[in-house]
Amino acid sequence: MKQPYSIFVEGVADKRFISQLITVLFGGNVADDSIIVTDGWKSLVTQAKENLYINQMNKTSDNGGVNLVVFDADDDVDSRRSELLSWKEEHGVDFELFLLPDNHNPGELEDLLESIINPENKPVLDCWNDYEKSLGKVSIPWRDGVPLTIPAKKTKIYAYLESLLGKSRKQKELIKENKRDYTNENHWNLKAEAIEQLSSFLTQNLK
Repeated sequence: MKQPYSIFVEGVADKRFISQLITVLFGGNVADDSIIVTDGWKSLVTQAKENLYINQMNKTSDNGGVNLVVFDADDDVDSRRSELLSWKEEHGVDFELFLLPDNHNPGELEDLLESIINPENKPVLDCWNDYEKSLGKVSIPWRDGVPLTIPAKKTKIYAYLESLLGKSRKQKELIKENKRDYTNENHWNLKAEAIEQLSSFLTQNLK
């Protein structure tokens, strides 16, 4: 695998996921400092922190390595890509960009995670989706017609894992973003079609 490399991600959940995916693809261990949590794309392009990331990218490039930026596409993949590539050009840094979930469609890490669950566990998310539909039909008088708030996608992933794991404190710890085991085939399928674009991106740039 190409050394050195720096991968810039948005959050702890992304770091854990990318790290374990790289281990599955290439074997070996992933150095903790090779995946940098930026707390989101706005943080990457905000003057208060951007010099830190620019310096890290330049250092990696100067050492013959590769920089990767793996961020959420959010609501508009084209807009997010344009913003990040403009920042890249403005500061003269070098990196390859991938926007979750698949580099083509709007969405975020949790959309990708939902699409790679073990198919046998689909009834769990079917129940959650029914729950969301039911919430949408509930009317609370004091809210004056304002619909109830549908829980965030992160909450769905938490609920998915909590339903599959045990009740002990040790098992509950495995729900946390920095403790999840994405190599657990009972929970996740890292060979699913939905993850092929990301796996190919990592393979092309790190191998």
